[in-house]
Amino acid sequence: MPILTTVADWTITASGDSATFTHASAAACWAPRVWSGRGLAIAETDVASFDKALGEVLKLPVYWLARARRADSGAGDATVWSEPRFDPDDEFVSIAGPCRTDEPAPGYRPAFTFAIDLVHLRGLRIRIAAYRAASAGR
Repeated sequence: MPILTTVADWTITASGDSATFTHASAAACWAPRVWSGRGLAIAETDVASFDKALGEVLKLPVYWLARARRADSGAGDATVWSEPRFDPDDEFVSIAGPCRTDEPAPGYRPAFTFAIDLVHLRGLRIRIAAYRAASAGR
């Protein structure tokens, strides 16, 4: 799997139609949390760099090739993701949607690595960007 890009604490690789995100967090308490197949949560301090990482992947040919292989005209639609929700108790931003880990388990678990189909990255970026714009004054 070749490395596509590295942004701040994120390294993104791709294989086939899937992108794998790896977070460089030293502590599991700040690692992304994933409920495989249901959603992810990212520390609010990592949202801006995650947004930037998504944007970098969207510029790459591998993303556009994956979109071209997908016959679904709705690929990349933001509706596959929920609106992000900030939890002030743990300072994580949660978003339901199609991300996964290699070791599925019920509930949100710390996951330094998780995967998302390339075609769904655009919709996730739309949701994250809207969240950042709405929370800019917070």
